[in-house]
Amino acid sequence: MARTLTSDRVVRAPRGGQRSCRGWAQEGALRLLMNNLDPDVARDPQHLIVYGGRGKAARDWESFDRIVSALRTLGDEETLLVQSGKPVGVFPTHAEAPRVLIANALIVPRWATDEIFWDLEQRGLTMYGQMTAGSWIYIGTQGILQGTYETLASLARIEFGSADLTGRWVLTSGLGEMGGAQPLAVTLLGGAGLFVDVDPHALERQLAHGYLDVAARDLDDALGRVREAVAARRALSIGLCANAADIYPEIVRRGIVPDIVSDQTAAHDLMVGYIPQGMDVEEAATVRHFDPRGYLSKVKASLATEATAILELQRRGAHAFDYGNNFRAQARDAGVANAFDIPGYVPKYIRPLFAVGSGPFRWVALGGEAADIHAIDQMILREFSSNADLCRWIRLASEKVRFQGLPARICYLGYGDRERFGHLVNDLVKDGKVSAPVAIGRDHHDTGSVASPFRETESMRDGSDAIADWPVLNALLNVASGASWVSVHHGGGVGIGNSIHAGLVIVADGTADADRRIGRVLHNDPGIGVARHADAGYPESIRLARSAGFRIPDLS
Repeated sequence: MARTLTSDRVVRAPRGGQRSCRGWAQEGALRLLMNNLDPDVARDPQHLIVYGGRGKAARDWESFDRIVSALRTLGDEETLLVQSGKPVGVFPTHAEAPRVLIANALIVPRWATDEIFWDLEQRGLTMYGQMTAGSWIYIGTQGILQGTYETLASLARIEFGSADLTGRWVLTSGLGEMGGAQPLAVTLLGGAGLFVDVDPHALERQLAHGYLDVAARDLDDALGRVREAVAARRALSIGLCANAADIYPEIVRRGIVPDIVSDQTAAHDLMVGYIPQGMDVEEAATVRHFDPRGYLSKVKASLATEATAILELQRRGAHAFDYGNNFRAQARDAGVANAFDIPGYVPKYIRPLFAVGSGPFRWVALGGEAADIHAIDQMILREFSSNADLCRWIRLASEKVRFQGLPARICYLGYGDRERFGHLVNDLVKDGKVSAPVAIGRDHHDTGSVASPFRETESMRDGSDAIADWPVLNALLNVASGASWVSVHHGGGVGIGNSIHAGLVIVADGTADADRRIGRVLHNDPGIGVARHADAGYPESIRLARSAGFRIPDLS
């Protein structure tokens, strides 16, 4: 039977405090699956694609419908298994087991190549789940916004000795679901930026959502606006509809050097994530279909051109970094031998946070009320008032971030604070101070849940970059701890063959049962991140593990 891969239906998550499922864990999974495909959230919901090239929420529409049906009848002592976006069984478990277990895109390592994977995907045997697409906890562009903000704030401290980017400007590309966070992150830090994307719809979407300030007519107009904003020390994000492989070399030719340069196209998936020079989006789709081999050749040539320009800007004084889209590896494969002279953002700017169990933590108001998120914002400002960076972020997000789909928030929160936060949120639900339960989760891009040598685990202190035991242990621990659903994925963020990572969600429904699970899950999940980094020899991780009383044999 032919699979249905395209549908004109519009999917939106239910709102309110009434369930259509037998428990709030099942209802949370149902609503967040649907929220991933909300047209205000997903990049291409008609094809079940959420973000990041071809990252999907379900394998096909038949699978989506069967998942929904299974969740609506799933008991409180049953667990649904989802194999790469397809439901494959409901099994008897127990009340504190996860209600859903998900595995996406897992391939035996010898076969884990793009060619083999995408052939299997075309044959309907697997699905690329990205990170939070196939684990049903994507929250729109906001999901990467705070991580981008933290990265750039860290860069400002390390490179400029400054708390923000006032008087600095950023050149970068990609305004899709991930890259679209860059303009707002830059302006929240007081900087100016030029953001290049070949897709006019990407610019229109970010302008409409308030993530991008203005669109320039051409490069001259864009650079003029940048100069004015920098001179006035004014925050401004400027979009330019053009190809980065044309713009970056032209900026080099003009002798202009930005303070910061990067790229956040979906370069991990060259077939759909990077448009070659000389083509618009529609032309690229046609050539891709009729001549895929020739198309990829043109993509690689363009990417090499952009990478060469970034390296030259770096040589002239710009602070360059790879923002985790596998850009350097793709450039090296395209012939740029020194592409890895561009540093990765995690070892350069984020690892100190990961080492102490801090990473991108998020929560979603399942009732659909923005007031619920604002109530949690106020709780954070009150209960975590000593954390100045966190409170600054919460105030900025409350003022500047437009919700997409179900209202949600994200922040970097660390070991100890996540557990405390979870209990406090559960109390808000119990006391009726929010209208409905809250789903608490995180990105897979976290302190102890990912092995990704081109991104999160690049240049580990002990050389354990490619050791993938940790994300598997993370998933197993979260199952044992009683998360509402747990996932293990392959390839998200950097592409097939390059990462293994795990995710979780725990639903705070105000009950004592939820509170007990929250205590275990939100203690153990960041805790394994501290253990992972302590095992790799990071002194700050070892100190934290000792002070927190971790039972790690090597630390005795």
